[in-house]
Amino acid sequence: MHPVKPTVCLKSNKGSLESITYVAFPRGNIRRLRHCHPKMLSSSFHPGTVSPKRSDAAILRLRSLAALSPEGCGLLRAVLGQRMRQIPSRADIVREGDPPRVVRVFHEGWACRYKQLPDGRRQIVAFFIPGDLCDSGVFLLDRMDHSIAAITPVKLGEILPADFVHLAREAPDLAEALTISELVTVAIQREWTLGLGQRSALERVAHLMCELYVRMDAVGLVEGGAFSFPLTQVDIGSATGLTPVHVNRTLQELRRCGLIELGRRRLKLLDPLALMAAAMFDPGYLHLRDRPPGPSASAP
Repeated sequence: MHPVKPTVCLKSNKGSLESITYVAFPRGNIRRLRHCHPKMLSSSFHPGTVSPKRSDAAILRLRSLAALSPEGCGLLRAVLGQRMRQIPSRADIVREGDPPRVVRVFHEGWACRYKQLPDGRRQIVAFFIPGDLCDSGVFLLDRMDHSIAAITPVKLGEILPADFVHLAREAPDLAEALTISELVTVAIQREWTLGLGQRSALERVAHLMCELYVRMDAVGLVEGGAFSFPLTQVDIGSATGLTPVHVNRTLQELRRCGLIELGRRRLKLLDPLALMAAAMFDPGYLHLRDRPPGPSASAP
């Protein structure tokens, strides 16, 4: 069977949108998946609605999870401006066994959390994008039980333990957003564990792309359906439990189905709803607040 571009049919269902997606893949299996995600259709998949300054990525990230007061935002900006670091690409930011001394906030660039076996085999267990906070409260531990490495050149802010405690005490709304952020981190980990155990190769890679798309959009870093995607096939394989060869074949299949364009370190989702259906992706585990549609939502 020749590759067939997945088709999406949208119909009204008591005021919401219901998508019925037929996904046909080269192996010949055709799936019919139904999704009712009015929140996603009205907000998360309207890229380019926010144009943030890089330094405000953390504010946008937390605002996507909880309401923040101007006072809370001001306190966070002041603290983030005190300690800044530049990390070169592919360098460790902190290693397993190091004493945790600060909470890190990513302003620019991508990084990953990973675990490594004594023989050198490595598993990526999380990706960090601009706006992400890394392990709030980690300074309560005696040692790091994992490592964090830059994927691209990274600019990050460091929050000292005393300053972090002060933020939580002085701005209850900020403390709530930070708590939700940690809960979302755990929820993402559960979703990745489910993917490794139950999803096919295509579903794993497609799900990762959908997740990163929604997370990047939440901080205003998606333009025209495309966003920076600096991950190599080795990176993708390390996160999804696949060999680089298997990742390459999976990416080619997604391209043949007309779902993605990938090149020059940018990823464009040509049909986000169809890709979401193929991955069985539900953004609920990201716990994003509703955002009113931006200009692109009302464009003809």
